[in-house]
Amino acid sequence: MRHLSLHPGLAQQAYDAILDAICSGQLAPGSRIIQEDLAARLAVSRQPVTQALLLLRKQGFLRETGRRSLIVAPLDAEEVRRVYAVRGVLDGLAARCAAETNAQRAAAEGPELIAAGRKAVSDGAMQAMIAADIAFHRFLYELSGNPLIEESASLHWQHIRRAMGGVLRRGDRPARVWDEHAAILAAVAAGACDEAERLSRRHAGQAATELAAQLQAAAQTQTEEADDRTPTGGNRHEVESAADRRVS
Repeated sequence: MRHLSLHPGLAQQAYDAILDAICSGQLAPGSRIIQEDLAARLAVSRQPVTQALLLLRKQGFLRETGRRSLIVAPLDAEEVRRVYAVRGVLDGLAARCAAETNAQRAAAEGPELIAAGRKAVSDGAMQAMIAADIAFHRFLYELSGNPLIEESASLHWQHIRRAMGGVLRRGDRPARVWDEHAAILAAVAAGACDEAERLSRRHAGQAATELAAQLQAAAQTQTEEADDRTPTGGNRHEVESAADRRVS
């Protein structure tokens, strides 16, 4: 995470930096949050970090554990399904409206966004991949001509960002994302309203299905491993130490 400049709005900057780290996986699900470490890494006092953590906990990105400590909330399969169900409807509507009203602009400006996304995948740059993905969908929201679509999406956007990070870290999904984006753009640029909406809904649905299945499989594996272990004080200490290292 980057150092922050000292000026009003420092709590917002701390919030943005910590959320970026959560969405990119730099702060992994289950990682223990230590305020002093975060303040040192961001080169700020504890106060703006405390304010940022309170908001992140309220929004569901952080979770309280025993001893009044915080961890990064694990991604939950059912939550992923709910987020992407909303996103699929909004993205489908945006693509349909964009095809109806702004096909020429989609054809002129969209290829640059596709190229940027493919480059981020080629570079293996996670934050750039997430930023490019968001930029593509916001482009379609803008082309839709309906500001209520982006306003509605913004209520869920931070959770969508985090889910995107989960999707983009897995297998060959990053490259396929941009193949799907390119197909959506082609439909919009052709003015094919039905096809643009269909592809956008399918794009969101596939992402939700794949990520939810992977989360469920991981949860099952963790449960089975936990059943095979006998907890001891030493093991608990090792877990806490490992969590400390993940945020250092």
